[in-house]
Amino acid sequence: MMPSLFHCIALLLALFTTLAYAVHPVEVRGQDFVDTVTGKRVMVIGVDYQPGGQGAYKPQSGADALSNGTVCLRDAALLQRLGINTIRVYNVDPTIDHNECASIFNAVGIYMIIDVNSPLPGESINRADPGSSYTTDYLTRVFGIVENFKGFPNTLAFFSANEVMNEIGNVGRNPQYIRAVQRDLKNYIAKHSTRTIPVGYSAADVREILEDTWSYLQCAIDGDDKDATRSDFFGLNSYSWCGDGATYQTAGYDVLVSMFQNSSIPVLFSEYGCNKPENVARVFNEVTALYGPDMTSLSGGLVYEYSQEESDFGLVNINENTTVTLRKDYDNLQGQYNKLDLSLIQSTNASATQINPPECSAQPSATTGFSAFTIPKLPDGGDDLINNGIDNPTQGKLVPVTETNVPMAAYGSTGEQIQNLAIRPLETTSPSGTGSPAPTPSKKGGGSMLTTSGCGVAVAMFVTVLMIL
Repeated sequence: MMPSLFHCIALLLALFTTLAYAVHPVEVRGQDFVDTVTGKRVMVIGVDYQPGGQGAYKPQSGADALSNGTVCLRDAALLQRLGINTIRVYNVDPTIDHNECASIFNAVGIYMIIDVNSPLPGESINRADPGSSYTTDYLTRVFGIVENFKGFPNTLAFFSANEVMNEIGNVGRNPQYIRAVQRDLKNYIAKHSTRTIPVGYSAADVREILEDTWSYLQCAIDGDDKDATRSDFFGLNSYSWCGDGATYQTAGYDVLVSMFQNSSIPVLFSEYGCNKPENVARVFNEVTALYGPDMTSLSGGLVYEYSQEESDFGLVNINENTTVTLRKDYDNLQGQYNKLDLSLIQSTNASATQINPPECSAQPSATTGFSAFTIPKLPDGGDDLINNGIDNPTQGKLVPVTETNVPMAAYGSTGEQIQNLAIRPLETTSPSGTGSPAPTPSKKGGGSMLTTSGCGVAVAMFVTVLMIL
């Protein structure tokens, strides 16, 4: 019996969803990131991604870390081979097109956490004088990042700020401004996005202020768990596990687990991977601890960093002719990922997803003075930006990924060329580069659901139209 037109249309829509959404959007439930479709926990297994380092970011140049599709194809293939599911991208220009790169990472099952700031003046909160930098021009840039990335299902989250408080002496008024920016981002997303996108903060691992920073950012003012100023998640840039001899205890991971075990929001390492001792390949023994049973209350982490820069944290060397050579660090990290228990990583804890935020305390911290919950009002014109949107936004959208083969050469850590390097479109990516392949139309006579359903011609025409668009 030939299927009905309705059946064919339903199949086409299902196929389109598969092609467009290699990953499912993520939301926060208690202390977990959760896949909105499968209900499974999303544990961040990731790498910080900024080829060229901070110096490579030049606004109005038409280029940033996510603007060159050929480069992203190369790096996505190597990152998929490594087995990650998330990248963090620090410095992006909200005025340029990121469609091709975002679509490539989406196709291989890799999420993106995007920083809305940059190190340039006027593009971040000035820790020395936060009020002077909290302007409508600054918010226009921040909201531009949202417009640019809200349309990609693999946009996992936004970082509202990074290490604004990096020593006990500059706590001052900065915490209130972090909550103000989070409020503004969340209100803009609620007004202009079709889905919720988490907003959080990336903190320096300064133990004297760490617990107070996390407590301040996760608590709810007046007990309101819908308080838009509070963080949706909390990132920690932690480099305490150094060398082959470090352990869960000597690195202080046990202290961190104790600190964060009752967190009402997800906590992850937004940077990790100590490079001491120097000139020795990192062994990444902390990976099995971070994703092991002792640390399931945390949500994983991002290794610093993909490419070798002046600070000497790279997993790969990017050569002048755009070829890539893997470093021993890459091999060691892949070996650690291969040991992970995926069932443990993906399982959610019902009690962890239902934790309510604590109420903010009016009493100042005895050590750091964190106390003020009078959040700064929007600068003049800020309400208009949130209500009406920014002018001439560059809005991102997924585009078909038609090229899978990497045109540049890549070499292993011992010098051999990696043969047939290409991306493999997946629904998900997991350690060791494995995952669920995205369904593809079968060849004639293949006996797939597409050819046996009676809708094969319609589906083939639909795919052809997608390729043309």
